[in-house]
Amino acid sequence: MLPRVQDSPQERARALYLTGETTIIACRQDPRFSFMLYVPESAWSEPERTLDLLVSVHGTMRLQSLYRGAFSGFGRFNNCVVLAPLFPVGVRGDMEAGGYKYMIEGDIRYDEVLLAMVEQAGELINRRFEKFMLFGFSGGGHFTHRFLYLHPERLKAVSIGAPGSVTLLDETMDWWPGIRNFGEVFGRGIDFTALKDVRVHMSVGALDTEEWEITFPENSPKFIPGANSAGRNRNHRLHALRESLEARGVDVWHDTVPGVTHDMMGVFPYVESFFTGVLRDRLPAPGAR
Repeated sequence: MLPRVQDSPQERARALYLTGETTIIACRQDPRFSFMLYVPESAWSEPERTLDLLVSVHGTMRLQSLYRGAFSGFGRFNNCVVLAPLFPVGVRGDMEAGGYKYMIEGDIRYDEVLLAMVEQAGELINRRFEKFMLFGFSGGGHFTHRFLYLHPERLKAVSIGAPGSVTLLDETMDWWPGIRNFGEVFGRGIDFTALKDVRVHMSVGALDTEEWEITFPENSPKFIPGANSAGRNRNHRLHALRESLEARGVDVWHDTVPGVTHDMMGVFPYVESFFTGVLRDRLPAPGAR
């Protein structure tokens, strides 16, 4: 959407900064964090149409633009806003890179930061997103399945991509390998009824088999008994996560992608296919308006 000479200043600003691929926007609740959006033109030209939201969470390298850009075409053709958050390394001055993956870092609750971003994005485009779709790969896959445990009532669907470590629904281990003390850590339990209502997808490359980066030695700050219990590599650990969810009555669609290593774009066609299926029932027939 291009601004026109006759547009008001508000309309020109909207066309430049809140349509298509936006600039980076500070999170109002905590400006240490930020997000960028893809907003389809139809959000403004057809305000009566249903508008969905998909949140795409980066991995450890923080390639925020890649995670937004991968879904821009999907957003355009499915009338869907895309929100890509940025959780920088070292927000507490310590160069810690993994805090967001485990939901809590000092006084930061990353799930609450994301919910604040979702609310703020809705206000910017005059919508409310009571439920949304969530994707994350690698470090974002950590975030995605743990956010699912905390807020299943806010999620329509999730796609969990190749996390390096997983939290199993295992009440014999403490957080983070298990959930025995989940209520003490987060001040709330897991709503297993709501969890079963979320459509869940998992993806991993068949060649995603390296172990060195995801094995926790006993002197690691993140080590806790059970840290390595879900398997040696990302394929093993995602398989264990799927079995853990299925044991609780959650249906899981699991794609192991042949010929792909630890590569978000390698699994992306399967992710996009999943989310397209999620939205298919509410989309008009091809060519319909």
